Amino acid sequence: MTRADVLEAWGSYLAESRRRSPHTVRAYVATAARLLDGQMEFAWQTLARLDTAVLRTQLAARRAEGISNVSAARELSALKGFIAFARSQAGEADAAPPRMRGPRIKKGLPRPITPDEAVNLAVAVDEDAAEPWIGARDRAVLLLLYGAGLRIAEALSLKGGALPLGEVLQVTGKGGKQRVVPLLPIVREAVADYVAKAPWPIVRDEPLFRGAKGGPLSQGMVQKAVARARISLGLPPTATPHALRHSFATHLLGAGADLRSLQELLGHASLGSTQIYTKVDAAMLLDVYRNAHPREQA
Repeated sequence: MTRADVLEAWGSYLAESRRRSPHTVRAYVATAARLLDGQMEFAWQTLARLDTAVLRTQLAARRAEGISNVSAARELSALKGFIAFARSQAGEADAAPPRMRGPRIKKGLPRPITPDEAVNLAVAVDEDAAEPWIGARDRAVLLLLYGAGLRIAEALSLKGGALPLGEVLQVTGKGGKQRVVPLLPIVREAVADYVAKAPWPIVRDEPLFRGAKGGPLSQGMVQKAVARARISLGLPPTATPHALRHSFATHLLGAGADLRSLQELLGHASLGSTQIYTKVDAAMLLDVYRNAHPREQA
């Protein structure tokens, strides 16, 4: 067994059995590769004996390079997953990874924008585009983020077979998990406008949203369009495509949506991921109180 064989097996397991995204597979394989740089033997039985001391040494080296707590936590998760995989490949009955607690991470609160700002951002992106069909495309993508709570990767992964859009849309999220989200008329109309203007044929098994040269639309192009529109509208740097999804969640919660329903709409695996929006809503209420209460103005 060579180092390359081990990394190939690890990458295949992540992509095929765990259904991880290509980005996650690359990151996890790179993390395993750094670990293997310090090893002399690559048999599964040897790798299965890697323990907490090895993890500490590896993370200490990475921290010395200046990686953040968040990056260190991700590295630890990847390393523990790799060792668990090695133990299963070695045929061990207990394939659990070494126990080691990662660095504490302070969860940052999402910064939503107002409903008017969300709509104005979509309109500005449309108006600032080089060609009408590109503007219609970007407006449709942003309204899917704000109007349906999609992740940008989820919106860009939609295929032509999703058309014609009805009152609900089936979305494939992280880990291949599927969910159904309702679509407002304004979202359906925006997508229909893009389809009518697009110079490229909409093919059932190909990406719905295309780039200027006909290839799949990249997240970077959407982010650049939003950055230009954000500046023209005077919005803060936090007004990103991902902030539209945060705004969708926060505004629904503020209007009375319950956490379980919001969890389903967002496609969160655990309720804990959704509960952060209760903190966002409370923070917004506190801002309103501080800005409006007469004693705060004294």
